[in-house]
Amino acid sequence: MDKTSGNDKAMADKYNVETAEILANEAQNLPIAEATPIYEQLLLLFPTAAKFWKQYVEAHMAVNNDDATKQIFSRCLLNCLQIPLWRCYIRFIRKVNDNKGIEGQEETRKAFDFMLNYVGADIASGPVWMEYISFLKSLPAANAQEQSHRMTAVRKVYQKAIITPTHHIEQLWKEYENFENSVSRQLAKGLISEYQPKYNSARAVYRERKKYVDEIDWNMLAVPPTGSYKEEIQWMAWKRLLSFERGNPQRIDTASSNKRIIFTYEQCLMYMYHYPDIWYDYATWHAKGGSIDAAIKVFQRSLKALPDSEMLRYAYAELEESRGAIQAAKKIYEGLLGDGVSATTLAHIQFIRFLRRTEGVEAAKKYFLDARKSPTCTYHVYVAYATMAFCLDKDPKMAHNVFEAGLKQFIHEPVYILQYADFLTRLNDDQNIRALFERALSSLPPEESVEVWKKFTQFEQTYGDLASMLKVEQRKKEALSGAGEDGTAALESSLQDVVSRYSFMDLWPCSSNDLDHLARQEWLAKNINKKVEKSFLPNGTTLLDKASMASISNVSTKVVYPDTSKMMLYDPKHNPVAGAGTNAFDEILKATPPALVAFLANLPAVEGPTPNVDIVLSICLQSDLSAGQGGKTGIPKQLPAGPAPATSELSGSSKSHPVPSGLSLKPTGNRQYGKRKESDRQEDDDTTTVQSQPLPRDAFRIRQYHKARASSASQTGSVSYGSATISGELSGSTG
Repeated sequence: MDKTSGNDKAMADKYNVETAEILANEAQNLPIAEATPIYEQLLLLFPTAAKFWKQYVEAHMAVNNDDATKQIFSRCLLNCLQIPLWRCYIRFIRKVNDNKGIEGQEETRKAFDFMLNYVGADIASGPVWMEYISFLKSLPAANAQEQSHRMTAVRKVYQKAIITPTHHIEQLWKEYENFENSVSRQLAKGLISEYQPKYNSARAVYRERKKYVDEIDWNMLAVPPTGSYKEEIQWMAWKRLLSFERGNPQRIDTASSNKRIIFTYEQCLMYMYHYPDIWYDYATWHAKGGSIDAAIKVFQRSLKALPDSEMLRYAYAELEESRGAIQAAKKIYEGLLGDGVSATTLAHIQFIRFLRRTEGVEAAKKYFLDARKSPTCTYHVYVAYATMAFCLDKDPKMAHNVFEAGLKQFIHEPVYILQYADFLTRLNDDQNIRALFERALSSLPPEESVEVWKKFTQFEQTYGDLASMLKVEQRKKEALSGAGEDGTAALESSLQDVVSRYSFMDLWPCSSNDLDHLARQEWLAKNINKKVEKSFLPNGTTLLDKASMASISNVSTKVVYPDTSKMMLYDPKHNPVAGAGTNAFDEILKATPPALVAFLANLPAVEGPTPNVDIVLSICLQSDLSAGQGGKTGIPKQLPAGPAPATSELSGSSKSHPVPSGLSLKPTGNRQYGKRKESDRQEDDDTTTVQSQPLPRDAFRIRQYHKARASSASQTGSVSYGSATISGELSGSTG
């Protein structure tokens, strides 16, 4: 098992959701002293799990440990914008301040305002608004002035609540109307007419938002992405909700819209905490809106959540550099380098480029000289610095010296040789290119020199003459030919060599069929002396035995039949191993593109009774129906022979009767169908429509036929029999 898969397994074990749920349930039944270490362990892994925070704080509230309760709330409230947790907070505040008189009431009012400022935009915040209104109404008023102040405060809260799209928006509107009418009917008329359009807009947005919110699993724990189907569905659901909110569907002012978008992002991060793309989207949204400081705070939070994410570090450094904060950006790069011993090659390269952009050539050169001494330095650092010196500094001599210095250490790296050769090619230095190839090929083992030989051959085809081309090709064959009986054949010239020499870019001296034929012949030549009982050619043709090699030129014309002995007959009644069907379905869903999964998820669900389509169609096929006259509805003359399902059966009623086994559900061959009257036939001769075609016999075509008939039912007239609709002309057109 490689290192990556091992880390993935360790991560999966660490973030095991089932184990976390079991521990949380066990902690609920333990004394607070024993439960505290369990909760701390869970919240270290799941810092945004609001349900675990709620259990933790309720355990302290149950033993009246107010100091610990306040401390826990200060740790979790602003990162877990979930209504149940915040309602737990307001219960605690009210309990603490109940006996403090006016001072306690003021503290409670401030707590309500604080809560609604953060979670008031939640679609489930309706009960919070209603609780706050009830609290304000319950405040004592010693005189008319205090009562007026109380009514004004209640009115303001109502007016905020009725323009917030929540589940209880309609109930809040009714209560607001009653409230205004109870205060002053004359004043109520003007206020209600003023807020009616705002309420209607909020209610319409609520209905749209609810569609997106209903797709989200609010009990999901934040775990690193594993690529599971459920995770992808949730990721798409959050993306859709965020896109919806960014569009400002309620057309409110920019400040209020931005506040709602921020709230949605914060809620999303409770569940997508380990998804770097969500953090990046959130930060860049702030940056595009001009809130650079807010974007920086989001990046800082993201690096606490995902300290190993190089992507987020580079994005953060890019933001700092783009706004001119060079030292802040440099600090981020230095964080990527660490102590230098464990720094990645990419970190060295990106820091060199950063220094070249911000501090100049000398700073980049100085760091390169230090980086080349690092144990983690690879040939990539040499290639990157040499390319930068050549392209940015316009210093080919420095670039050449860097490549030469690296060659002493990385002459056994084919990729480095090819990069050096490309650089020399841009200098048009053909002599040094040949010298480089000779030095490299003398050091590389044959199995690692294939690409270098290919590059050498291409170089000679461009820069050399015919003699040098042929010489290098021959040397390449000698170096790469295997020992044994195939070695001699590999040294021989072939038409493939001619094609290689005389092709250019996407232009070939032969057709694509010729290329396929040459490739096939090359494969056959390599395997012509191999004695195998059964082998497969590149195009799938099977060689049946040793003797078939003699007629190999005719193999491509043989017809290959599938091995039916390995096929399994499909049996819909077959009961697979328990769980196998589910696992297979899960595998199919994993392989299904997200767009198709989203389409399937949006298909309407079938509700209510469902008719048995096959029975309905069989009854229709066995019925003798009279021909319709002049567009009038045709009436069936007789029911089919034998007992048939009642109308309730055909419409899919739960009260059904079995069809006798003797009743055939397929139309019989000797069944006689009525023919149209000659007058009807003559009237329909002028036009050819779906109605004039004979009734199909297979179920699929019958369904398509009825769909076509449905579009013209209003013109020809129809009659409903059971769950099937049969027009008058249909009965006359069968036969």
